[in-house]
Amino acid sequence: MNPIDEATVWSALREIKDPEFDLDLVALGLIYAVVCADARVGVTMTLTTPHCPSGEWIYEGVRTKVAALPGVAEVSVDLVFTPPWTPDRLSPEARRQLGG
Repeated sequence: MNPIDEATVWSALREIKDPEFDLDLVALGLIYAVVCADARVGVTMTLTTPHCPSGEWIYEGVRTKVAALPGVAEVSVDLVFTPPWTPDRLSPEARRQLGG
């Protein structure tokens, strides 16, 4: 089994769309970091607000998507609110799509 790499994880996270904005989590700037160590993957992420109505769905989507990747034996998802998410974290494409 080949070890997982960060680029593969980032690519998988781009497949998860926020149900409210129909933009992927990476474009929204919700993923702060991905760290791979052998078959273990750690993801640090946030939500647009601490009380995001889709928060549990997004969190579980990240955990499930990463866990399903070949070469992943263990996943930890750290949901943080420091630093807080701001629209400055949007990718240029997401900014255009949201009219900003």
